[in-house]
Amino acid sequence: MGRWEPGARERLERAALELFIEDGYERTTVAEIAARAGVTERTFFRYFTDKREVLFGGGHELEDFLVRLVAAAPASVAPIEAIAGALDMAAIEIFAERQAFARQRQTVISSNPDLQERELLKLASLTAALAAALRDRGASELGASLAAESGVAVLKTAFTQWVSEDNAKDLSEIIVKTFAELKAVVAVA
Repeated sequence: MGRWEPGARERLERAALELFIEDGYERTTVAEIAARAGVTERTFFRYFTDKREVLFGGGHELEDFLVRLVAAAPASVAPIEAIAGALDMAAIEIFAERQAFARQRQTVISSNPDLQERELLKLASLTAALAAALRDRGASELGASLAAESGVAVLKTAFTQWVSEDNAKDLSEIIVKTFAELKAVVAVA
């Protein structure tokens, strides 16, 4: 078995996604994922607590990345602009090379209510973390909450457009356009 070969995590992610697409999420076992990736089940559990985490394991990395950028934004930057800048950087540095994976991942999640629920929980965690980062920067409780909720709504909306089969735009471009649309929607005459 190739368990000592580098890239086990990536092979496990790829194998799991292939099996989820081919056989369905519910019917795929950890043993099958490990076998396809050329590793043992024990190796699988070194990287993931369960098969769901293959789809959601990168959530903490994204959350940490965004929180770091929001915290580092200059004090003069409005809360929503701090989040917009962080999301734009994430689109470039984290998501840019992962569109094919993201499309397949979203297909699997969209076909399973339990995974959809898990996705919502991850988004709620991201929202809470961003709101806390904004409060730490001096934003009011209400302002931090509104900016974080709005920013995550923009991310969710833009991500859905980005992974659609007929999309040819970069996620960064879609995020910028979605923020502009949000501003237009909430503009007061």
